[in-house]
Amino acid sequence: MSRGRARPGSILGEAMAGISARPGRLALTMLGEALGLAALVATVGLASTASGQVSDHFDRASADRVTVQVEPSRAERGARLPRDAERLVQRLEGVEAAGTLTRLEVSDPVGTVRLLDPQAPPDPMLPVLAASPGLLDAVDARVAGRRYDAGHVARADPVALLGAGAARRLGVTELSHGPAIWIGDRALTVIGIIEEVDGRGELLDSVVLPETTAAQQFGWQGALSMQLDVAPQAAETIARQAPLAIAPQDPSVVNAAAPPSDAQLRDRVQGDVSSLLVLLGLVALIAGGVGIANIMLLSVMERIGEIGLRRALGATRGDLMTQFLAESALVGLLGGIVGTSLGFVTSMVVALSRDWTPRLDPLLLAAPVAGLVVGVLAGAFPAWRAGSLEPAEALRTL
Repeated sequence: MSRGRARPGSILGEAMAGISARPGRLALTMLGEALGLAALVATVGLASTASGQVSDHFDRASADRVTVQVEPSRAERGARLPRDAERLVQRLEGVEAAGTLTRLEVSDPVGTVRLLDPQAPPDPMLPVLAASPGLLDAVDARVAGRRYDAGHVARADPVALLGAGAARRLGVTELSHGPAIWIGDRALTVIGIIEEVDGRGELLDSVVLPETTAAQQFGWQGALSMQLDVAPQAAETIARQAPLAIAPQDPSVVNAAAPPSDAQLRDRVQGDVSSLLVLLGLVALIAGGVGIANIMLLSVMERIGEIGLRRALGATRGDLMTQFLAESALVGLLGGIVGTSLGFVTSMVVALSRDWTPRLDPLLLAAPVAGLVVGVLAGAFPAWRAGSLEPAEALRTL
């Protein structure tokens, strides 16, 4: 080799020859870097996907429910929602379902038999609610058996629905034989069990009656509250419009409220999820970089004789440092390309297996460059070590 500075082409050729001389070691070193970068790419991709899911969940939870109720002081003086309140609010743009709900003043326990057994546990005291059929749609209720309908309401049939918790307490598990419950001396046929609701959890522990049945047997005089299921992002608008639609002559009789949309909380949750996953990916990437540094340092120790011979033939310290930096950079770049591909595939598979919508940051396409940078940084000390060897000392190992 001449005393002049080595050309980039020759340095690159020597670097490629150096790393390909031991293909097994190259594969293992590259694999460590690839796995580290794959973990980073996958975690960043999953962080973006998870943040999108968090945002969607917040939007759904905070923007599709509106609660309407009679102002408490007016309710004490006998004010009630109009009988056509559901029809009035359903005229509003964005209202998808509406139903009224009132808790009845009932002091009798609820039982399944009327026999007096001194040794039997006492019948439970359960909430008794009067609800319109539309309420079940407004809370997305899932009912085993059947719901009561307009026919039951028109006839004031003595039927009821039990929440899942209330059914367990009463021991009602089978509906095929038309089980009956007793509230005092009033008998009601259970036609369905409410297994799941969205937004009004008290229904799961209650007895739910048609409003006309409640009027006939318990003196119900009118609804005190209403639940609305609205289109996304329409809750606040509906909450402002509902009192005017229900009581245009005196909107203050009715209060309407939408759950607050906590954008700051959503941003904090998204930031925490993203930071945690990215941190885990960086730890894996650093571990891959340490692996490259160890292998390159071992390579320098094994090639001391070669380094001494090249120094004796005229290679400069800079030439040797550049060669070993180029070797580690090539290992990092190859690992970056493989790791980026693995990371993309992993994040896509995980997202699709969870029925999430994959969201990948376009900046991740530059991940191979990160592998190259890690390779250069990891090879800095081994390259300095190779360049600092004195020719005479290195040639003693031949």
